[in-house]
Amino acid sequence: MRKLIVLAVVGLLAQLVDGSLGMGYGVTSSTLLVLAGLTPAAASASVHFSELGTNLASGVSHWRLKNVDWRVVGRIAGPGAVGAFLGATVLSSLSTEAAAPVMAAILAALGAYILVRFVLGIRPRIAGRPGMKLLAPLGLVAGFVDATGGGGWGPVATPALLTDGRLQPRKVIGSVDTSEFAVSAAASLGFLFGLGAAGINWYFALALLAGGLVAAPLAAHLVRVAPTHLLGVAVGGMILLSNGRTLLKSADVATPGRFAVYAVVLLLTLAGLYVAAQRHRRAKAAAQQEESTRTEVPAAV
Repeated sequence: MRKLIVLAVVGLLAQLVDGSLGMGYGVTSSTLLVLAGLTPAAASASVHFSELGTNLASGVSHWRLKNVDWRVVGRIAGPGAVGAFLGATVLSSLSTEAAAPVMAAILAALGAYILVRFVLGIRPRIAGRPGMKLLAPLGLVAGFVDATGGGGWGPVATPALLTDGRLQPRKVIGSVDTSEFAVSAAASLGFLFGLGAAGINWYFALALLAGGLVAAPLAAHLVRVAPTHLLGVAVGGMILLSNGRTLLKSADVATPGRFAVYAVVLLLTLAGLYVAAQRHRRAKAAAQQEESTRTEVPAAV
């Protein structure tokens, strides 16, 4: 009983992070389930079944707060579902651990770019919405990684769309979270084919679901009210931290060394939040001063 309560709390915290930053639920929950003794395939299956409920609740919450771009959802969800089904059937018979460091390196580079872009306030030069040339392959890869890694839809899709720069961060997070329902459904179907119902821990899945349902509306509201520049820096920092952990473990770096790197990334993220906030405050003050000057000129004339 105590383990189920702990899992419910983990589900709540994981969904709060996932719904507000666009990533984290699957990776956090799958890691805990593997530590609890489940095989990677059973852990991923349990997490994806719990995500059927949390993704639905999160998607509805984001939709109600206008955080969703439905054209993006429509274009990325289908390929994501195909990738997730293929990944689930593959994981039922083999592991993709060898690809983890390569994927982590790519994502860490994207995280660093996102962090720098939002700290410096760099605006993308391209306009409009992301098209099928980006969204179809992105959805396929992200869905496959999500099913085989027990989580990865958000860590792959969110930084790629933020790097593209054509959507506001809250729209990226809301759209990625909403489209994840199709990914979870396809992955769950693949695991049923590959493992059977007996291979899934339904108690663990329901405990994670209970916590996630509580957190979903809170996370969607946080995305709605959070400043864009701070949200982007926070996402970039989390991507760097989570993928840096994978890279350091694959390189067999000692624990003190790993924690030193974590501390550096955390300090850089906090410094980035401060710099971005100060830059935004100066820009806002300059805009207000310019506006007041425009209104005073006619009065003087």
